[in-house]
Amino acid sequence: MTVKLDVRALTVELPTRVGWVRPVNEVDFLLGEGETLGIVGESGSGKTMLALALMGLEPPGAHRHGEAWLYPRARHDSDGNRWNLIAAADPEMRALRGREISMIFQEPMTAFNPVIRVGVQIEEAIRIHEPHLDGSEIGRRALEAIDRAAIPEPALRARQYPHQLSGGLRQRALIAMALAAAPGMLIADEPTTALDVTVQKQILDLLQTLSHDLKLSLLFITHDLGVVDQIADRIAVMYAGRIVEQGPAREVLSHPCHPYTEGLLRARPRLQRQKLEPIPGVVPALEALPPGCAFAPRCSLRVRGCDARVPDLARASGAAEGHRARCILVP
Repeated sequence: MTVKLDVRALTVELPTRVGWVRPVNEVDFLLGEGETLGIVGESGSGKTMLALALMGLEPPGAHRHGEAWLYPRARHDSDGNRWNLIAAADPEMRALRGREISMIFQEPMTAFNPVIRVGVQIEEAIRIHEPHLDGSEIGRRALEAIDRAAIPEPALRARQYPHQLSGGLRQRALIAMALAAAPGMLIADEPTTALDVTVQKQILDLLQTLSHDLKLSLLFITHDLGVVDQIADRIAVMYAGRIVEQGPAREVLSHPCHPYTEGLLRARPRLQRQKLEPIPGVVPALEALPPGCAFAPRCSLRVRGCDARVPDLARASGAAEGHRARCILVP
């Protein structure tokens, strides 16, 4: 696998009235060229903060530690350079955002400026990263991006304002804006949450097509295991800021090794079942994490050793290569 992103011990610390907390805590993963990695977990698990940290958009006052090495495409850089997104200075990050790594935010209406036409906002990314292009070429490239996002009548949509587009078209326009400068990696933060199932499937199909055609590395964040099952090559399950299980998507979903992953799978709606089976309790507050395994207070398999220390992310006996879980019960 050709590595696109190599994340090592990534930690984000936030100041609070009761001290520093870690919404992202020593996260490690690899993302390959053209691969889709699904980040799954309940609200409050640290998924969005992880994405913001990679983009250098963490909240004011936050501290980032660790490494996140982003490798360029050969067409962007023939010298074999790479960038540590955690250590990069603001000017360097501004040069990388849009050109090497881009993000689709969770709510399109808040990601767009409501008083600027959609086409102008898409052109901005091209104008910033390729200032040598003239206005007509920038406009043509923007229309190509809109068309690539499967938006009908690109010229008409480019002249419209965000509120004039439907929810599905706004999401597609946001994808067009994220890909306008041809980045090699895309972060999609809950891109289908507010859409009906028909439009949701269209957006997933579009992202899969773009990933295949453009050899795009995709970090797909969702709380919906049904969605991640349709798009991800590998899955990383997050809980209380840590990855508690990761591995090939089919392997994790069919043979989960962590009790939290098993709980998420039982909580999925199914036609054969009339009642959902929710996981008891809630994600713990970051300032009041239990000792040892953070999931222990909600776990039906809890034993005394669960409170002793945070388990390592280890490969289970008989599990597929790369399938690991953070549980002392993993043999």
